[in-house]
Amino acid sequence: MANSLLPPEERNLTPDQVEALDKRREWGHTLLVIAGQFAVIATVLLLWVGQDLTYSPGWVHPMAYYFIIAITLVAVLGLTGLILRSGTPRID
Repeated sequence: MANSLLPPEERNLTPDQVEALDKRREWGHTLLVIAGQFAVIATVLLLWVGQDLTYSPGWVHPMAYYFIIAITLVAVLGLTGLILRSGTPRID
């Protein structure tokens, strides 16, 4: 009898397909972890962004640029990780 906890499209996969699905989900989980780490870094950078935008002259705002890069990485890695990890939750 098929495992009723699995989505219907995953119940009749071959062993090679299951292995590919597991690798895809592991990559998705890894990307979500990296996105979470960059979210922490972006939170710390947020402490300096206001001061950087207020006191840095002209276009020289390195903390603001680092913050924008960190937020972009969080968005891209987080969405990619969610897409790769779609399906049943990981149980460790």
